[in-house]
Amino acid sequence: MGGLRTSSARRAGALLAAAALLAATCTSGSEEPALAWDNGVATTPPMGWNSYDSFNWNVTEAQVKANADYMRDNLKQHGWQYVVIDWAWYYPGRGTGSPNQGADFQPRLRTDANGLLLPDTTRFPSAAGTNGFKPLADYIHAAGLKFGVHLMRGIPRQVVADNLPVPGTDCRANEINNSTTAAWLNLNWGLNMANPCAQSYLDAQFRLLASWGVDYVKVDDIAAPTYRQAEVEGYRLAIQRSGRPMVLSLSPGPTSTGNGAHVAANANMWRVVNDLWDNWSSLDALFERLHAWTPHRRAGAWPDPDMIPIGRLSQQGPVGSPRYSNLTPDEQRTLMTLWSITRSPLMWGGDLTQNRASELALMTNAAVLAVDQDSTGNRQLFAGTHTAWTANAPDGQDRYVALFNRGSATSTVSLRLAELGIGSASVVDLWSGANLGAVSGTLSRSLPAHGAGLYRLTPRTTVPVPTAETLTARHSGKVADVYNASTTDGGNVVQWAPNGQDNQRWRVRDAGGGYSEVVNVGSGLCLDVYGGAPATGDGARVVQWTCNGGANQHWRFEDAGSGYARLVARHSGKCLDVLNAATADGAQLVQWTCGGNANQQWRRATAG
Repeated sequence: MGGLRTSSARRAGALLAAAALLAATCTSGSEEPALAWDNGVATTPPMGWNSYDSFNWNVTEAQVKANADYMRDNLKQHGWQYVVIDWAWYYPGRGTGSPNQGADFQPRLRTDANGLLLPDTTRFPSAAGTNGFKPLADYIHAAGLKFGVHLMRGIPRQVVADNLPVPGTDCRANEINNSTTAAWLNLNWGLNMANPCAQSYLDAQFRLLASWGVDYVKVDDIAAPTYRQAEVEGYRLAIQRSGRPMVLSLSPGPTSTGNGAHVAANANMWRVVNDLWDNWSSLDALFERLHAWTPHRRAGAWPDPDMIPIGRLSQQGPVGSPRYSNLTPDEQRTLMTLWSITRSPLMWGGDLTQNRASELALMTNAAVLAVDQDSTGNRQLFAGTHTAWTANAPDGQDRYVALFNRGSATSTVSLRLAELGIGSASVVDLWSGANLGAVSGTLSRSLPAHGAGLYRLTPRTTVPVPTAETLTARHSGKVADVYNASTTDGGNVVQWAPNGQDNQRWRVRDAGGGYSEVVNVGSGLCLDVYGGAPATGDGARVVQWTCNGGANQHWRFEDAGSGYARLVARHSGKCLDVLNAATADGAQLVQWTCGGNANQQWRRATAG
């Protein structure tokens, strides 16, 4: 072990001393806030441009400046401000392949004598000598914009192989790495944060970034496939100690919602999906991901669905041939609507300098951008082929509503205004600016395949929001539950022990003729007897499905005595039943010929 310069006892003593010094620094109050992560940035979702989708790792100083100039002249007044250089800016030269190193650590990354990364001067000539990115950052700041860079998690492997000293410590580089590396890029080892010298290395790198004027750092290989909790905390602390506020963005995804509380306390934005590209299936999958992250969305902490793959893409890789986005105009509007109603970061991927009028229009609609930047209470109302989200406007009275048709043909998407506590409202289309007049009871819009609409509703009259209820089976004491809190069409409805979650809460609304729709609060989808005709036989599975007015979604409540009722399906005349009178969690709900059985009797109770 040629890198060790002291006995184990001496090294242990040095580590304990360093740990004590770190603890003293962390509690002194002079270098970091004593409370939760809050460095005054990203109070609204960051808006900017990232070089990856258009230039891969080959972006040059001239291209970065050209995109900054475009943002200054066309976008800054609309809130766009970050110009971010993505991966491998320290890798020499240019190329079409992935910027990995060989076993001999060739080609060599550009670093200083302390092993801290410096920009490649082939692509960034102003970084010559010890300039680093300061000349480029100064150029961007002079335009009234902000500057960002990408980092791979950890320390360059060549620095560990050279066993350079860790700045400000008596440690060497081979004492602080943890021998983990990204599957897609082998340039770095991760850091062993149990050794305080690892934090010292990060602190030194971020002091250098701060001296250049960096405002935003995207750290890769840290949120997924493995969530690196200790290293996440290390980057947050390094920013706090750097003396310069910086946005901390974590990549790639999908970050696990199980780490939601931690990531929201330690980063400003984090990826909820792996790399997003310009195809409908990838965009469509984000509806559920963004809904799942709703509990962790707040000022300074934003779930991130990745760069926006619109505009001129992949001019030098990384995916496919050079092209304008393959998303249709309707799909592009859907993306911008979804990003806005979910308050997602808006990081554009296409080359700004090749924007056409259509791309510029998507980026400069003030009414739409205001939803992203200045709304509250953002939440999904229902999901499935037809999906709706809502949010509160700043005045506290008006409501934003986004309607989505995720199907493959034009369809009318409807929202019952009572779900928002509204009886009637004046409606403005935020994309067109058109005043749509007054609506009462239901907002319905015909939307193209994969299309969306975004509206502002000013209430004229209000009504009570329908009461949420539970449905408890008499034989088991368990409640009707959408399995796994699914928000998609076809999600199974089962019985489960009560837990107070929204997937066990239902709203009953009149469907006429003595029948009702039974709508899940968590998904906004209707209790539905599944089947193509639909099914009328005993044992047909009961699921949730987009509410469509079908008789297989209409239920009549019949008194069964003692506070219980049978739910009778309109299309079949059969009852909602727990299959085989099972009492275990997860037992499937079905329809069955009505009888006097307790597994067909349900007690309605107001949900807490």
